[in-house]
Amino acid sequence: MEKITYASLASLGEDFHRAYDAALSYEQKKLGRTHPLYLRGQKKKARAGTFTDTSPADTRMALGEFQIAGREEARQAIDAARSALADWRELGWQQRVAFLTKAAGIITERQFRLAALLSLEVGKNRFEAIAEVSETVDLIRYYCRQVELHHGYALAMGGNGAEQTRTLLKPYGVWAVVSPFNFPFALAAGMVVGALLGGNTVVFKPASDAPLAGVLLYEILHEAGLPVGVVNFITGPGKIVGEELLTNPDVDGFIFTGSKAVGVDLLRRFNQPRLRPCIAELGGKNPVIVMPSANLDDATEGVLRSAFGLGGQKCSACSRVYLHQNISKAFLELMVEKTKSLVIGDPVKRETFLGPLINELALGAYEGAVRLGKKEGRIVQGGNRLKGEPFANGFFVEPTIIDRAPKSSPLFQIEYFAPVLVVAEVKSLEEAITLANDSEYGLTAGIFSGEEHEQETFFDSIQAGVTYCNRRGGATTGAWPGVQSFGGWKHSGTSGKGALGPYYVAQFMREQSQTRSR
Repeated sequence: MEKITYASLASLGEDFHRAYDAALSYEQKKLGRTHPLYLRGQKKKARAGTFTDTSPADTRMALGEFQIAGREEARQAIDAARSALADWRELGWQQRVAFLTKAAGIITERQFRLAALLSLEVGKNRFEAIAEVSETVDLIRYYCRQVELHHGYALAMGGNGAEQTRTLLKPYGVWAVVSPFNFPFALAAGMVVGALLGGNTVVFKPASDAPLAGVLLYEILHEAGLPVGVVNFITGPGKIVGEELLTNPDVDGFIFTGSKAVGVDLLRRFNQPRLRPCIAELGGKNPVIVMPSANLDDATEGVLRSAFGLGGQKCSACSRVYLHQNISKAFLELMVEKTKSLVIGDPVKRETFLGPLINELALGAYEGAVRLGKKEGRIVQGGNRLKGEPFANGFFVEPTIIDRAPKSSPLFQIEYFAPVLVVAEVKSLEEAITLANDSEYGLTAGIFSGEEHEQETFFDSIQAGVTYCNRRGGATTGAWPGVQSFGGWKHSGTSGKGALGPYYVAQFMREQSQTRSR
């Protein structure tokens, strides 16, 4: 099958749909099983029992039972990772690359089954689901290639004849990996694999809204032959399991993808009482600027895909648009027309574009944004929760567009993580860039313009880590391994190095200079 990325413009094709339908039928027969913790490679039940993972499209559908781990189980996972560290570190980068390359091959073989389960667990439509699986494969292979290109991150340095020096990157030790619900396979794999390739061992806790994707990733890594204890899989509430991972002194590094509030607290607390590396990939309030020279068909298509794909539940989602006054009316009319045509429904159906939000909290955020939109501006499209059949047992809402709100409104500042788009008129590119930069976030940003000087001004002045120009496939979304590095400025990220890029794996390691004198 031709590779599908988030920015692909081609249709999926009948061969894909047949394979997806067959995989969906196969996986639906296996739903509802009880999944254990995996500590030292052994299955383990939690003392506190289990919780049920349900589908956001139909909460009556039980996808599986997962363990409610506590602090004791978390400590056991950390101890297991510590015990496995020396052997994994000494194994050598070539063997680590071989294990993870094998895992990428297994994912490729199961791509349709994994895509179907992503649709069921987090509400991704078929396109978004298969793109995530494809990204996972490319991500693992790209990170492996970076290690190979850098010869395991060992480099000869300068010196005179009496001294020879080399520099090496070495692992920190045990990493806690806490992954999000919205890309529960690709982002989890990226963080886990980055740590592993650096010679570290891992305690992996997936989001409680997406534990099935997490356990599938663990099982694939185990099947690829990773030694016992190198990756330990644990599920349970963040306030308990996450607290142990955060405060346990035997955790040497922490990586988290999620909200700004949680990430900032994590950064502050993880570095007490000693300094330890903490990578926090946080949110975004991502702007798009549309100028009079723009192709409005491309602009509306790019904004639509970025604002409403996965219900806006992406840290890279476009949530605010600054429209030059000369094209504001035409853009908005076309944008509303296209948005009205989107099919909302069961994400496993081939015609669906927009599936459900992930849970009640997400629904509450959406409804709060709509209330504020009605108070401070005008709802020109959407604004409603969908009820009755076939939406009665899921978290379905209409994609929403708001205009006429003051540019100082919280609608332009708060990350709602929902399909809510707010637009405003501007008189110039300079005004648009000033407003776009007026945010605590700096993750992604886009512009649509046919004028080269406007494009260059945008790239020179915009405060964001990932920037796009005239991108029909996604105005602010759709970064791909080895193509676009993905990392944010300001409160959107902490490391200054993007995932999917050439500097990512090195973050999980620390440098040692070695000089020998004759």
